Amino acid sequence: MTVKVIVADDQEIVRTGLTMILNAQPGIEVIAEAADGRRAVELARRLRPDVCLFDIRMPGLDGIQATRALAGPAVPDPLAVVVITTFDLDDYVYAALRAGAKGFLLKNAGAQLLSQAVHAAASGDALIAPSVTARLLTAFARTGPAVPPANPIEALTDREEQILATVARGRTNSEIADELHISLSTVKTHIASLMAKLGARNRVEIAMWAYETKRL
Repeated sequence: MTVKVIVADDQEIVRTGLTMILNAQPGIEVIAEAADGRRAVELARRLRPDVCLFDIRMPGLDGIQATRALAGPAVPDPLAVVVITTFDLDDYVYAALRAGAKGFLLKNAGAQLLSQAVHAAASGDALIAPSVTARLLTAFARTGPAVPPANPIEALTDREEQILATVARGRTNSEIADELHISLSTVKTHIASLMAKLGARNRVEIAMWAYETKRL
């Protein structure tokens, strides 16, 4: 099954480069491009891609606003959005996740991680750049949780505990599969189960729960 993608970036050379990289990946096809957030939202609503890949700094609507319009809490039929940016700023990460993004990558992530993020978003998973995850968790560890961590609605299995630890270390799904010698689909199943049991919306929240409960 081919994952259909819309790419939005105000710089033509970046937009063209991302499109070329994605079209070269198995099972991914870029079906439209946009140079600003407003056009990206219009195209996404009309074409209903599997994944939208949005830069943050764009004219008209920026990537965060475009994400909120397509994937925010008030959207009845949200689309999967991956935010990609040159700017490694925590404020952008928090804003993107709050707006409903299914992934957050830096533009130096490389073709493999970009492909993984797109496939993850298309399947309902979320992938945050490991370097971003690690930094967020370091900051979180310094300040500590604002409230006591909630107990899972159901006890974690031994395998889920293993997956939990790898996610908290910023591993991607493929890296987890290799490390634990299990299939990629099994990793996705366990992560979905973790999110349900912990009430987490993304991998960062899974990792934060691991830190809160001293699982590492």
